[in-house]
Amino acid sequence: MAAVQESLSDGRQASLREAFSSSSSSSTSSSAWRGRFPYNEIISLLDVNRPFNLAESTSQDLSLGELLDLPGLESIRDLKLGYGTSAGALALRREIAEACGVPAEHVITTQGTALGLFLLAFEVCRAGDEAVLATPCFPPSRDCLLGAGVTVREVKLSFESGYRLDLGRIEESLTSKTKLVSIASPQNPSGVRTSRADVEKLLGSMARLSPAALLFIDETYREATYGDGAVVESFASLDPRIVTGSSVSKALGAPGLRTGWLTVADADLRSRLTIAKMNTVISGSVLDETLAAALLRHRERVLVPRRRLLAGALQELSNWCRGEQERIEWIRPEGGALCCLRLRADVFDDAAVSRFWQLLPDHDLQLASGKWFGESDRVFRLGFGYLPPARLGAALAALSSSLDAAAA
Repeated sequence: MAAVQESLSDGRQASLREAFSSSSSSSTSSSAWRGRFPYNEIISLLDVNRPFNLAESTSQDLSLGELLDLPGLESIRDLKLGYGTSAGALALRREIAEACGVPAEHVITTQGTALGLFLLAFEVCRAGDEAVLATPCFPPSRDCLLGAGVTVREVKLSFESGYRLDLGRIEESLTSKTKLVSIASPQNPSGVRTSRADVEKLLGSMARLSPAALLFIDETYREATYGDGAVVESFASLDPRIVTGSSVSKALGAPGLRTGWLTVADADLRSRLTIAKMNTVISGSVLDETLAAALLRHRERVLVPRRRLLAGALQELSNWCRGEQERIEWIRPEGGALCCLRLRADVFDDAAVSRFWQLLPDHDLQLASGKWFGESDRVFRLGFGYLPPARLGAALAALSSSLDAAAA
């Protein structure tokens, strides 16, 4: 049970601040933080964009011009900017449904996957209920649960095991109070996938130990594959207890549209989530949803060149990691534009790790600290799809120079 950790949401968040605070400086003091949602330095990604940004986990940003060049948007000037529907535009939900293999009525659109996470936590769980969360994870995956007042039982996955889902430890954490189990495939920050067989085993454990629980699977990076590799089928249609979430942010490079979704088989839960959405944001932006529908309708036109770029970038990163294997370890990702690297303990002591983070701005570098995701700061997430190909090599060379300086 050592890898299972309870986190309570009733103000006892000092340990969370310590676990998640970044070693980089911030204008906000996390020790004085009093918000309902834990403070996390990942918010810095919205404010800082250094020349060698290896912190972002998206593909390159899609431009509005590229989006408007897609067929079907010729009459967008005539779009009426009134309210949308709380469930989301039907045209958008149909595109999502086709991609996920479910009926359109199973889809609810959200402002990014993050809003879906919060609405699900807020509506599925009540006082005294528990959620089981596999970490390291995208910070809102945990913080939305805590902000909604849910007791979180954390199951830490390890770098040594390649961040593979630990079904035994998850099973140990399941109880009759568990109402939600949350995982991601591919994972953020590691890019590691969970197999269909493991999901089926997890569902079996839930049926025995937590029969009222739902399984949430974050599929945000599902379509971010490499080269001509096949896209893994969505888990949305596998079992009615599964709720999936995704968005146009990562693989398609359109995080500014703020358009995501949930797939929900249970009609009662869909109704409750729709009412919850109406009471928080009323509806999505009709402009964003119209653009997102066109983007999804022509997803392959956008994704094919991006997958080729990702394949090339991953190969360049792999070569760099091979050359730096005496100083770093890495886990090769299976999807997404992101992966985890670790500073070797036999080269970098704790003081050298601190120097490493302090020196990054001097080299115009940006990385995502493992602490943001529930790991140590010896681990960092590296995004290899955000920078143009011509700049990735220079960014990796700057990272080598940072390693030189930190180890000196």
